[in-house]
Amino acid sequence: MREITTLATLEGRSIIRDIFRDLRFERQMSSLSATLLLWRICTKEQDLKRFSSLDIHVMYPLGIISGTSLWLQEIINRFFYSTINSFVYFGAAILLVTVGLRRIYESIPDWVIVVSISIEAILLATMFFIMYFSPLDEESTNEQGDIERNKEVTLLLREVGEISREYAAMAVRLEQVTDTMREMSARQEALISTTRDSVQIASQAVAPNPELIAVMQQTGEQFKQFNAIVASLMNAAQELRKEEIEFAVRRELEKIIADTVAKGYVEKGK
Repeated sequence: MREITTLATLEGRSIIRDIFRDLRFERQMSSLSATLLLWRICTKEQDLKRFSSLDIHVMYPLGIISGTSLWLQEIINRFFYSTINSFVYFGAAILLVTVGLRRIYESIPDWVIVVSISIEAILLATMFFIMYFSPLDEESTNEQGDIERNKEVTLLLREVGEISREYAAMAVRLEQVTDTMREMSARQEALISTTRDSVQIASQAVAPNPELIAVMQQTGEQFKQFNAIVASLMNAAQELRKEEIEFAVRRELEKIIADTVAKGYVEKGK
């Protein structure tokens, strides 16, 4: 929240005018309601956020007299001077018409002329009263200069903001392009790896695998060794069988010879 001492300063006067423009043109409030609300703000209100979008706190309200004087200077004189001036001219026109008709038609009563003169006098007095509370030209000049400078600064800030947004959008697009390039690179690497594997598989399918050939050679050697072992086992089995047969024949012959000898001795004894 921003704080100002009083609304009588140049900054405070500018704030009052900004609030009136906001109420009158942005919020479409009627002229009478906006004018009366600005009188309250000039005389006794401190928290201006309730009446506008400005978060400003007034430390010292001006009161009835000073606040009304400020209200006449910054609101009535600046925004309604042309309207009051037009009413003054309108009253003067009515006065001239009534005086002219009175000179032509004597039937017009005197009180009509008196009322016309009174109305014009009241309007002129009001005009004098409003002009008495005219703001200083120096304030108008300073305000105009401040407005122009504020416009230039606002325009510059707007352009800087647009440029910043464009740079931010470009940075986002560059990041997106970088991410896309990374994804494309990763996909390309995956495709290259897949192609390499496919080429290796195809080459292995066309040309014999050296490892497979070595394994087959080892298997052939092992089969040869196994055949040699089987052949040696067959030979050993045949020799063993031959020896067993010879041993059995020898035992039978020994038994026959022993029986024959035993029978010979028996016959000799008889």
